[in-house]
Parts: sequence; structure tokens; C-alpha cells
Amino acid sequence: MLSVACVVQAAQEVRVGAYHFPPYVIKPESERVSGLLPELLQALNQSQSDYRFTLVATSTMRRYRDMQSGRFDLMFFESPAWGWQGIAHTALNLHIEDAEVYVARLQPGRDERYFDEFKGKRMALYSGYHYGFAGFNSDKQFLTDTFSAVLTYSHDSNLVMLLRGRADVAVVTRSYLQAYLQRYPEQSSALLVSQRVDQVYQHQALFRPESVLQPETLAGLLKQFNRDKQLDELLAHYYLRDASVLIND
Repeated sequence: MLSVACVVQAAQEVRVGAYHFPPYVIKPESERVSGLLPELLQALNQSQSDYRFTLVATSTMRRYRDMQSGRFDLMFFESPAWGWQGIAHTALNLHIEDAEVYVARLQPGRDERYFDEFKGKRMALYSGYHYGFAGFNSDKQFLTDTFSAVLTYSHDSNLVMLLRGRADVAVVTRSYLQAYLQRYPEQSSALLVSQRVDQVYQHQALFRPESVLQPETLAGLLKQFNRDKQLDELLAHYYLRDASVLIND
């Protein structure tokens, strides 16, 4: 009979790239990395023994060349439109939906029409992100020149800038905003959140062609993990729509 050590040793390592993208990944370079992705990888490691998923920290701008060089095998919660054009990859639709919404400070007479036009408004944006209103052009100089953008590495900072009058509109991931308002419910009455979305995330996993794990295999692992709705419960914890399509036969 094989020993436990042999079984563990037989597992193929799958390296998963991750950059700071709350609530999906928070501080991947630190020992206290948190968010949906590390929890999902831990759950996948516990639910099967053929593959061992490990997290590899990267950045918004470095992730493309890190994938090409083979530093990691795949990335979760991506979109081919986010700068992956021209880079060889395969994809799996995760059937996990999220969105980005516009947020402003609530003031008398200000309503949904405030988000119809951004010309002349100071935009608070997350550096390295691709935004629909900007044609998915993440170039810092373009965003600064065209939209008077202030670029940070924190949704919290962008929301604080709104409340202090240092920015007019922020674009925030909907799931993150819901978690933020759970932490700071008193700010709900101070913020105007658009009904209009900047973009809808149809999250995918992107694989480099030489990855040891291919899309159809990952789909099977996710189905297996979600047999008792564990994945759905994990997604709900992060204010995300469930992945029920994954378990349809």
C-alpha cells in the first residue's frame, strides 16, 4: 500500500497567478494573503489529491509576461479583454458574475443622471485595472489626461476621496462595495451608487497552453467541489452570484 507521503508526492503542482484584486485576492505577496482565491485553492486541495494548487504573487502589469514565461500555469477571475489579446491562452468560463459600478457622494439634486457624463469630473480609479468607460485602456497617462484620473491601489482610498470631496466618481467592484458597506453601514447614506454598470465580469480562468491542468479538468474539479454546494456558499460569502451552471449535467 502506498504511504501518505507517496500520495502527496504524486500530486501535480498547479501554480496560480494572483495580484491584489479585492475581494478576490488581498495582498498575495504577504504571509496573510486572504480573499476568495486563496480560500478556493485551499478547498480544491482538500477535495482531491491529483493536483496541488499553489498561489504565486504577481502584479496587474507583470501578470502577462509571468504567464508567458511559465512562472505560473493559470489565473482565476480574469477576462480575455483585460490585456490578454495576442497572448496565447485557453480559457474556462467560471460562470461567476460580478460587475463594476460608479459611486459618487450623495448630494441634494444628484441622481443617476450624474453618471451620464464623465467629462470634467475627477475619476478615482484603481491603478492597472481595465475600465469599460475608457475602452479598457489601462494606460496611466491616458486615464490621467482624458479623465483627470487619480490612480491608487485601494478601493477604500478612492471611496474616502469621494467623501472628502477630492474626487467626483469612483469605479468600484460591486462585490467589494457590498462588503465595504457591511463594514461601514453608516456610509450607505453618504454614497450614490449607480444602477448602470461600467462592465459586467463574466469571470474566466485563463491557462497558458503548456499548463499541466487544462480547462476541462478544472471544470471537473469545480463540479466535484460543488457537489454539496460548497462553492456556492463560498461565493455567497463574498457577495458573488452562485456558480450553479457548473454543476448542471
